[in-house]
Amino acid sequence: MPKDFSRARRVADQVQRELAELIRNEVRDPRVGSVTVSEVSVSRDFGYADVYVTGLGMDEAQSREMTEALKGAAGFLRRQLAQRLQLRSVPALRFAYDPVFEQGARLNQLIDNAVAEDDHRADDDAESP
Repeated sequence: MPKDFSRARRVADQVQRELAELIRNEVRDPRVGSVTVSEVSVSRDFGYADVYVTGLGMDEAQSREMTEALKGAAGFLRRQLAQRLQLRSVPALRFAYDPVFEQGARLNQLIDNAVAEDDHRADDDAESP
């Protein structure tokens, strides 16, 4: 059984690399913009692949439009993958927005704010007699 998971992981990694290149070079939809394919997970039967994408500097509405544009291009991207990959059957692509980068940036901002507040308190305590 572990062999299935390693094969699925290898296929997912290969799909991720190829999709990133295809989206960057072949998709001409202006809603797509600057997209990062953050993760791909392939089902055990290789029937579908969940593709998690994120866009740099996009608000919620723009990210929704980007995801819809990629869903519209899924058939084209799947055909292109079929030409590039040596697979008997190329999985169907299901795109989803991955907010992990925005969450990470928000968390970093909270940490920076907390550190600045602690530094400010330490300065106030040092100045008090």
